[in-house]
Amino acid sequence: MFFNQHPLAERIRPTSLDDLIGQEHLVGENGILRRSIIQGVIPSMILWGPPGVGKTTIANIIANTAKRPFYTLSAVSAGVKEVREIIEKSKRQQQAILFIDEIHRFNKSQQDALLGAVEKGLVTLIGATTENPSFEVNSALISRCQVYHLKSLSEEHLANLISRAFRLDENLKKRTFELKETGAMFNISGGDARKLLNLVDLIANQSAETHIEFTDELAMNAAQKKVALYDKNGEQHYDIISAFIKSMRGSDPNASVYYLARMIEGGEDVKFIARRMLILASEDIGNANPTALVLANNCFQAVNVIGYPEAEIILSQCAVYLACSPKSNATYLAIKKARRTVQETGDLPVPMSIRNAPTKLMKDEGYGDDYQYAHDFPGNFAEMEFMPDKMKGVGFYQPGNNAREEEARKRLRAMWKEKYGY
Repeated sequence: MFFNQHPLAERIRPTSLDDLIGQEHLVGENGILRRSIIQGVIPSMILWGPPGVGKTTIANIIANTAKRPFYTLSAVSAGVKEVREIIEKSKRQQQAILFIDEIHRFNKSQQDALLGAVEKGLVTLIGATTENPSFEVNSALISRCQVYHLKSLSEEHLANLISRAFRLDENLKKRTFELKETGAMFNISGGDARKLLNLVDLIANQSAETHIEFTDELAMNAAQKKVALYDKNGEQHYDIISAFIKSMRGSDPNASVYYLARMIEGGEDVKFIARRMLILASEDIGNANPTALVLANNCFQAVNVIGYPEAEIILSQCAVYLACSPKSNATYLAIKKARRTVQETGDLPVPMSIRNAPTKLMKDEGYGDDYQYAHDFPGNFAEMEFMPDKMKGVGFYQPGNNAREEEARKRLRAMWKEKYGY
């Protein structure tokens, strides 16, 4: 056996941009971040992306390239005291870089402690986060930083990582390898380069062979984890998600949960599943049950915070709720029809009565004349024309055949009579 106490991911961590695998849109030949690094103009930044896609590596490469003092904090263990200590050190140095891993875990007071130093340029902040910074980092700090979105690594990237490991690592250089099957390795690692390399190292340490043939069975035995394998970019991937969506649309909670389980066992991205349910909640349920969209949105937010394995509980709750909800695609059809009409008719003039009139000149021109404020009338409704002249009487929304929208139909018919065909 060959063994090194340091993780493989650390042993072969890239030290230059040319060695980095992935994130070509940022650090490739024409990448915006590469240009900044080469020019030595390093802005404070937030690196946002999934685990194991290169956030810490990019921070280290920036520090190595820029030749600046480099400090590292983990938001899990550091507090305001540690932040202020580093800021004090930075005052005595030139353009120090402070890297904060998992910056989304800093509370408001901890983030506020950084504001002045970042704004005055006492320190260049590089924050790393797996969470959307718009929700997890306060707006004042974001406004002082560039936000760079790192993408998930492709299967080609992951295969290249394995090749790089065998080419560079002193232990693995003694071996040869063949990637006969990669589904299980890529599935177990979930696109996380660190997890993948640790799994490769584990497989190598468990084998006395000088030639390693990577197979799905070998990977699952090493990781002590069984996974259902399907190609996330292949036909089966699309068949499963199609079956999942159509089962919920067809009001079958049992089939919905079955196909959900197929995706979970296959290692499907939790965000992909939640995103598709969020779309279905509006497209196929809509105003028949508006709460469905609220629940689906909360599901999307929650599973991003929690991750597997607990996320499966939330996904199941949401899928069952959506499958059991009354269905309507009325609002979906309405916007599709409205867009086709806009494409055909172009920019028709808005009626003068409902135009905005912020200046005296516009008021004198008749903007806003004869506008009737709905709340001044019985039932909070004043019958007036809102459509452009050429669109009078054209209807787009027809309520669906469900209890909630039938009530809406009755109310609209009482107000608009036969105008829109209610």
